[in-house]
Amino acid sequence: MTAQPSLSRRAAAELVGTAGLLVVVIGSGLKAAELSRDTGVALIANSFASAIGLGLIITIFGPLSGAHLNPVVTLTSWWSRRTGGEGLGGREALVYTVAQSAGAIGGALVAEVMFGRTPGTFATQVRDGGHLLIGEVVATAGLVLLIQGLGRIGRPRLVPAAVAAYIAAAIWFTSSGSFANPAGTIGRSFSDSFTGIAPESLPGFVGAQLVGGILGLVLAALLYGTGTGTGTTTGTTTGPTTTTRSRSRFGRSAKPAPVDGASPAKAAYETVG
Repeated sequence: MTAQPSLSRRAAAELVGTAGLLVVVIGSGLKAAELSRDTGVALIANSFASAIGLGLIITIFGPLSGAHLNPVVTLTSWWSRRTGGEGLGGREALVYTVAQSAGAIGGALVAEVMFGRTPGTFATQVRDGGHLLIGEVVATAGLVLLIQGLGRIGRPRLVPAAVAAYIAAAIWFTSSGSFANPAGTIGRSFSDSFTGIAPESLPGFVGAQLVGGILGLVLAALLYGTGTGTGTTTGTTTGPTTTTRSRSRFGRSAKPAPVDGASPAKAAYETVG
């Protein structure tokens, strides 16, 4: 059994991982806008780079912290534990959320400096209107449902690729561009660029993301039931060690899920066999 990483190490993984995600999202947006005046071409490049970067970050940090990189994902993990499943405790969830938010801001500043821009300049791109908020609800609900669903049917190994593919698609099919991440949204307010969002738009977007997270949990419970699969984090579990074989709603016995505390289901990320 692999020893559980300390909370400080897991928080560091969340901070660095979220910072890396913002560097990818903002940096690719800056590069795309620099190379093309065509908004469609820039969005293709940005969505493609963001998806690849997200998948890689989840793959490398998943075995350490679960690679939540997103307060909504962390809160769903906390809620899972509150309702008798496996997940983060309240203190852990708070530390994760702070680390993610700090990492997102730091990543935005690094991206700005990397492209020779003045760091700390707030975004001026106002994103308001009910249709955009509905887009954020849909984007976040879909993300939570995807993560929950794969965990509950016992296919967490698919999470890095599946989440990356979902975000790439959601950037295009949602009116808001699928921010779907409160920490990432805050970080993007520190970049007056193609991917930025003005600070005055933050309350609406973050509120919509929280509503979307709740909706995703409700849909997952309705579709898959509760207490099955490998938990509610990004393809991982973060609860006590267990090897209990559970029976899913589909009438099959699930394989034992090796869980090493908050070093969430490392086997789920070992895709090379």
